[in-house]
Amino acid sequence: MGTIQEKPSVASSSSVGSTVVNEIRQTPILALIIFVPVVILLERFSPEAHTLLFVMSVLAIIPLAALLSRATEAVAAKTGDAVGGLLNATLGNLTELVISLAALQAGQYLLVKASIAGAIVTNTLFMLGGAFLFGGLKYHLQEFNRINARFQACLLFLATIAVLVPSLISQVDQPPALAVSQKLSLGLAIILIVVYALGMLFSLRTHRELFASVSHAEEHEKLWPVKLSIVMLVVVTLLVALVSEIFVGSVQVAAEQLGMTPAFVGFIVVALVGAAAEMTTAFSAARANRLDLSVGVALGSAVQIALFVAPILVLVSYFIGPEPMTLQFWRGAVTMMVVAAMAAALLSNGGRGAWYAGVMALALYAIFAFTLFVLPPATPS
Repeated sequence: MGTIQEKPSVASSSSVGSTVVNEIRQTPILALIIFVPVVILLERFSPEAHTLLFVMSVLAIIPLAALLSRATEAVAAKTGDAVGGLLNATLGNLTELVISLAALQAGQYLLVKASIAGAIVTNTLFMLGGAFLFGGLKYHLQEFNRINARFQACLLFLATIAVLVPSLISQVDQPPALAVSQKLSLGLAIILIVVYALGMLFSLRTHRELFASVSHAEEHEKLWPVKLSIVMLVVVTLLVALVSEIFVGSVQVAAEQLGMTPAFVGFIVVALVGAAAEMTTAFSAARANRLDLSVGVALGSAVQIALFVAPILVLVSYFIGPEPMTLQFWRGAVTMMVVAAMAAALLSNGGRGAWYAGVMALALYAIFAFTLFVLPPATPS
């Protein structure tokens, strides 16, 4: 009997190993995983090589984000819509959250706020525009659920208004004291989290029939086993935290040496790196004529950042930051977020996607990125 019981264990281990190997073969971006041990060793033996550490940590975070995305998808699929939605809200932007927590603890609030604003704009314009472009180059017109897209766009617009309020009152003749701004941001953070929780209840439970897909979906990829997914979530989260600490520690000096500001790094680099895995999903789904999934990933991720990650960072800053963080952004970042939210509403209004719509969204993102690179904010809050 003992030998009979051993065989499933061996087979199970072999199955897990083959699953990981097949995943690496099917997803070339995971080959970058080699940079994880490289950056850890480099930081240990050459901590003064800030630029090299910065580049290596960026390359290391990309495959870790991809692994987190796959593991989260597998766990969420086994837990039902409600719990799965909560898991996606908590873990879907875990890479950005961990990077922001490391920056928060280091007191680099500019990097934190730039990464928040950049993630919202990048997901809304770059990811959505890229999906429209890649899908439109293969299909003349693609359809998606207009109700779902407009719902996400409305949530995103609500979040940008919440960010706009503390930023506006700081521009009056007699700006309020820092304590007032902190208290206002704390209240707004709680409101946003409640709105997001109720939005999940609305879309996943009470009115779930309104959010059904209208795309011609192909078969989903084979999901990982739940045990493997949970182990991967724990291990990869720890690795992301470790690499993020190296990234945050090197970003300031590296940015100066590369001619970039922390605002540009947070707005563009961190946002693109953190969303690399989701972009892969969104673009490949669009090419498979599953534009519903692409739109859901792009706008849903932006909404998670705005209504979940940003408020959580405000709350957590009371415990791990040098001082409480506010939702007061510099004027340029607020403008870009508001314009991105309006663009999302316009792009989702018709329920159809074409390649030139993607070109316009990508052009708007390029305008923002180039402007921020050439004229970074002088005194961001």
